[in-house]
Amino acid sequence: MTAVILATACAVVYGTADFFGGLATRRSRVLAVVALSQLAGLALILVLLPALPGLFSGGALAWGLGAGLSGAAGLVLFYRALARGVMSVVAPTTAVTSAALPVMYGLARGERPAPLALAGVVLALGSVLLVSQDRTTGGGGSKGSVVTALAAGAGFGGFFILLDIAPDGAGLWPLVGARVSSITLVVVLALATRRALRPSAGSMPIILAAGVLDMVANVLYLLAKQQGLLSLVVVLVSLYPASTLLLARQVLGERLHAIQVTGVACALGAVALIAVA
Repeated sequence: MTAVILATACAVVYGTADFFGGLATRRSRVLAVVALSQLAGLALILVLLPALPGLFSGGALAWGLGAGLSGAAGLVLFYRALARGVMSVVAPTTAVTSAALPVMYGLARGERPAPLALAGVVLALGSVLLVSQDRTTGGGGSKGSVVTALAAGAGFGGFFILLDIAPDGAGLWPLVGARVSSITLVVVLALATRRALRPSAGSMPIILAAGVLDMVANVLYLLAKQQGLLSLVVVLVSLYPASTLLLARQVLGERLHAIQVTGVACALGAVALIAVA
């Protein structure tokens, strides 16, 4: 139950962070948003290190560095897709891919969730597909934004897997490594493409909010996976598009269709099945 609560809270926070990130990329360049939001996340994790101590090791840092590279690539692609496509389509498409890869990894290494929990996994993945249906875009936005969203999901899936491989008891050190490598990657990309990392006027608070919330969600994910199976935790985390969609509806006026409401209801049902399993 603890893992379910943490993973569900993680999904809500991830979805909110993605909403802010999507808003920021509509005002500033993608690399600027990613770099500055990652710096905000690094500052937060350094503050939290004394509160959630762990054993520092080369392995923890190395797996974190790898996770950061995968996550940063996914984040750049994800924000680009959000800037060009419809939030309520891009977010769920990314979520399905980011959940599928860790689930397959977890099952391959021997995880065997209870039958009721497996039913919840299937329902959760189906709910994400339902939420992604948007009648106003002829089936889900431009083909390019959907392909970019799928690639972003692969990056996020790699992030979850690599963090899971990090040594037990490492605390938040893998996230420190992840942020160092992700910031380095984005800065190198900016230099190579000669892109400025200066945000547009008025967008800094939104960027900082996205970075802080994203790091809070990462911490919740680490805590959740310590309490439960990876194949179940990542599926619950993948329900984050529901909060992104609801925020997009309330703030941006994006319409929520009947099939999407059904998807949200299925997501809640999936959480219940996994919780009681």
